[in-house]
Amino acid sequence: MSTVTRAYLDQRLAMAKRCSREATLAGARAAAVATVASAVPTLASVRMLPWAKANLNPTGQALIICTVAGMAYFVAADKKILSLARRHSFEDAPKHLKNTSFQGAGRPHPAFFRP
Repeated sequence: MSTVTRAYLDQRLAMAKRCSREATLAGARAAAVATVASAVPTLASVRMLPWAKANLNPTGQALIICTVAGMAYFVAADKKILSLARRHSFEDAPKHLKNTSFQGAGRPHPAFFRP
């Protein structure tokens, strides 16, 4: 039976905080880029296209832009969390599981099979 020490728990908590901070920053960056990328065509189309001018009031325009920004935030943050979890789980894996090479086929694995 193994016991969990306080230092181990503190280390894991610090790593979780660091990972969530990195994911938050990645999401914020993606949201900022998505906001600009969606605001420019939305606002331009309202000025140039008669249909958009007639049917997209300022609330609709804001809804389009905010939805894109929110989706970009959550997608980017989720991707960052998953990549960090994958990397940390690989670092903590036993030595015999880290060897992912397969010697029988004579060809390398595609990149998505590598850690």
